[in-house]
Amino acid sequence: MVTAAGFSPSAHDPVLFVHASPRGRTLLLLYVDDMIITGDDPEYIAFVKAHLRDQFLMTDLGHLRYFLGIEVSSTSDGFFMSQEKYIQDLLARAALGDECTVETPMELNVKLRPTDGDPLPDPTRYRHLVGSLVYLAVTRPDISYPVHILSQFVSDPTTVHYSHLLCVLRYLRGTITHRLLFPRSSSSSSSAIRMLRGRVILRIAVHFLLTVRFLVVRSLLGRRRNR
Repeated sequence: MVTAAGFSPSAHDPVLFVHASPRGRTLLLLYVDDMIITGDDPEYIAFVKAHLRDQFLMTDLGHLRYFLGIEVSSTSDGFFMSQEKYIQDLLARAALGDECTVETPMELNVKLRPTDGDPLPDPTRYRHLVGSLVYLAVTRPDISYPVHILSQFVSDPTTVHYSHLLCVLRYLRGTITHRLLFPRSSSSSSSAIRMLRGRVILRIAVHFLLTVRFLVVRSLLGRRRNR
């Protein structure tokens, strides 16, 4: 149905579709029953919406505000993206027994080894939390390095690995309001700004899908090793 509307699959990801014409370019990202449509061709965007409404029961939610756990807001300063609610839900699932916060997600020069500490009796929670942090790093690049380190031990995590995981969570608790800002450019046209915004969100959403695939493959490999 998407291709019937004139879109072509992207060479970068099968859930991303592109339509180009002399009037501009339109991008469509489809994930299950959620969809983002953006571009610099408002006439074609209106046509696509009408075409889809004729075929499906569809609701137009207006300007993008929330997608796959990512909160989006626009102010006079620019374009903000955050995952504050996602972090709140993550901390609730982690059920930390204190209200402590830390200044950094991981100490400097920490070198973790597979043999550090005792194996966790049930590594399920560790794997779940690390997997959630991988997606969170999309809008929180400040935790990318520690999450990369902790993800190396999802097959056989230990008590030491888990303590460092808790450190990352306490850091997030103290920095939960941090957001990514894409400032407005007075020299850019409004259509270019809209296109940039759409591309940013699409890249994040595509990164999310790739992350999910990575976690599924890694989990399957971990199960094979444990057999």
